[in-house]
Amino acid sequence: QVQVVESGGGLMQPGRSLRLSCAVSGTVFPINVGTWYRQAPGKQRELVAEIAGDGTTKYTDSVKGRFTISRDNAKNTFYLQMNSLKPEDTAVYYCNARSPWGDYWGKGTLVTVSS
Repeated sequence: QVQVVESGGGLMQPGRSLRLSCAVSGTVFPINVGTWYRQAPGKQRELVAEIAGDGTTKYTDSVKGRFTISRDNAKNTFYLQMNSLKPEDTAVYYCNARSPWGDYWGKGTLVTVSS
């Protein structure tokens, strides 16, 4: 079965950096698009960053210039490099791996940015 596992979350002080990983296993088909979402307590889930198969990326405005999404197709892994973290980045971050056969979600990893 397909499994999506996020890792790398934790507690960071503002201004610090963190890299999240999203490992996808069990696939017998290619993952075309990898997306990072986040959901803060009491708020709607939002798209943070997305990377397509051709390397095209998009970001929500609040993270542009600070976050970078990337992928390693050989490892079937997506990453989110988060720099200059702000308290408002605090959320559970979810990875979604999309293929023509469906979407696969991880359970999330918590990022807390606080002094």
